[in-house]
Amino acid sequence: MWFTSSYSNGAGGECVECALTGDGALVRDSKTSDAHVIAAGRNAWRSFVQTLKHR
Repeated sequence: MWFTSSYSNGAGGECVECALTGDGALVRDSKTSDAHVIAAGRNAWRSFVQTLKHR
């Protein structure tokens, strides 16, 4: 299931959607959901999220 950032204001600004998978996460542009999807492995996704939490 795809979800958007809690920082998304819903006014059409820049935002991404994510979907968690058993292997990590998928990321796509929320304005063009039929475009490219980036796949991040479990360790890469965890590292990315932890880095964001510490900023």
